[in-house]
Amino acid sequence: MLRTVLAILLATTLLLGCSSSAPSGGHVQRNFPQNALRGSLVIGEAPEVLLNGRSGRLAPGARIRDTGNMAVVPAGLIGGRFLVHYTIDTLGLVKDVWILTPAEAAKRWPSRPEEAAAWSFDPAAQVWIRP
Repeated sequence: MLRTVLAILLATTLLLGCSSSAPSGGHVQRNFPQNALRGSLVIGEAPEVLLNGRSGRLAPGARIRDTGNMAVVPAGLIGGRFLVHYTIDTLGLVKDVWILTPAEAAKRWPSRPEEAAAWSFDPAAQVWIRP
C-alpha cells in the first residue's frame, strides 16, 4: 500500500514538473550563443557528420538538442538532414548543435565566421543585423 502511494506521488510530481517547465504551446525560447553558425548537418555513424556538405566529427561530449531543446543522442538521428545552429571547439570539432524550429530557421543568422564578424548581434532579441 505504501509503495503504491509513493509511486503515485512520484508520478504526479514528475508529471507536474514536466508540464510546468515548458511555456504554453510547447515552444521553448532558446538563446543561441553569438559564436553559433547556421548550417546543414547530416548525422553519420558517430562521431562522423557532414556539416555543410563537408566531412566533420562530433567532439567528445558534443551536445545535440532537438526542436524542443531536449538532448538527443546521435545514434537516434543517423541519416537525418537538419538545419541547425552549431558551435565548433578549438580543435575544429562540432561541439554544440541545436536543430532549428521553422520559426528559428526564419530568422537571419550567419553561416560563415566572416558574416558573423561583419554583422551585429542582439543577444536579447536573438537577431543578427547586416550592415
